[in-house]
Amino acid sequence: MAGHSHAANIKHRKNAVDAKRGKLFSKLARAIISAARQGGGDPDANPKVRLAIEKARAANMPKDKIEAAIKKGTGEDADGKTFDELVYEGYAPGGVAVMVSCLTDNRNRTAPDIKHIFDKNGGNLGSTGSVSFQFDFRSIFVVGTEGKSEDELMEIVLEAGAEDLEMDGEYATIYASATDFVAVKEALEAAGLTLEQAETSHVPQNTIVVEDEAEAKRILRLIDALEDNDDVQTVSANYDIKDEWME
Repeated sequence: MAGHSHAANIKHRKNAVDAKRGKLFSKLARAIISAARQGGGDPDANPKVRLAIEKARAANMPKDKIEAAIKKGTGEDADGKTFDELVYEGYAPGGVAVMVSCLTDNRNRTAPDIKHIFDKNGGNLGSTGSVSFQFDFRSIFVVGTEGKSEDELMEIVLEAGAEDLEMDGEYATIYASATDFVAVKEALEAAGLTLEQAETSHVPQNTIVVEDEAEAKRILRLIDALEDNDDVQTVSANYDIKDEWME
């Protein structure tokens, strides 16, 4: 998910992410299948499948699962499914803007499911373009600082071709152009940084400070419910919530 601080999200939600690792691998596999089906399974010839593979590797997805997904996508292990890329826009409680990126084999199932999640958790699904103008689509990397200073990390970031750095204790969030995901990821790894998270997603241009704890909890419940949906790949929101409320 994307909120006020990817590093804070990692710090406070790492155990939850680990518990959902099986679901995460399923979503990553779906992205690989879709990319391979569109342009073939050779990452050198298909940048989209290479991007999907690199995201899977960043999440420590086992090699055999990656290879199995490629085979499904190329038809060597066909399951007959094709996937559509869909983006839904809406609002969480408190007027927080939310972007939901999906890969689905049945859009007639996904659309009502996403609407139901918004409605059930105090939000509302908007029309196309209702909130997207508040976000930029970028590459996002969360790394362990490993004792490095902000100046030391910034030097690595700029050398890797990334654009920005956000420090948060033992973690740092690095932003880059969405089109530079693979190149920046490889450069950060070559510099010895350990990736805790690597994805392309919508990053809010500005954030809304959430002052009420109960409202913050409602927002986080909506985000969690969206992320738990099998068709959802990423969820981004422009909230600014206190770290202790994210526990």
